[in-house]
Amino acid sequence: MFDLVLGTNNQKKLIELRLMLPEEHYSLQSLAEIPGSIDVDETGTTFKENAALKATEQAKHLGRWVLAEDSGLSVDALNGEPGVYSARYAGTHGDDEANNRKLLSELDGVPGEKRTARYHCEICLSDPDGIVQITAGGTCAGRIRTSASGVGGFGYDPLFEIMEYHKTFAELDLTVKRALSHRSRALRLFLPQLRRLVAKLD
Repeated sequence: MFDLVLGTNNQKKLIELRLMLPEEHYSLQSLAEIPGSIDVDETGTTFKENAALKATEQAKHLGRWVLAEDSGLSVDALNGEPGVYSARYAGTHGDDEANNRKLLSELDGVPGEKRTARYHCEICLSDPDGIVQITAGGTCAGRIRTSASGVGGFGYDPLFEIMEYHKTFAELDLTVKRALSHRSRALRLFLPQLRRLVAKLD
């Protein structure tokens, strides 16, 4: 069993990752389950930089293997915003409703064909010494609706439409979302590297 710490307090992300990591091989805990974890300042200018910061700083502090990810939404009509500020776009970290309201306000009057966007996810694994061992990234293309729809997911999911399905991430079945999402695509690149690393360490 390979013990991993997920460098976030977001329980919904933890659930998604646990579904992708076989329980018989990996044990995954979130920071909410570990006393003494620290808050890492996300000062990077890219998702990859922030994922590395969260993984390495937390790993050095805890002396544990830490898996961190940084993800967010880039909207073409907004020159890539909210980008790395996705979780705090409206000012308060993690206020999904406020972030969605601001996004809709910023896109007011923008026609549907110009509301294209993509989700990004970057994953980083740090060893207990704070040295990056694995990185992987994934994206998922869609567009931003003019109003929210669906009750699943989190973040911008109620606004992010997968055009081929004519549904938002918040409307899609979890199995379908898991197949399409930026996080799943990054994990599919990450997992073979993780298996090779664990085999080498055994």
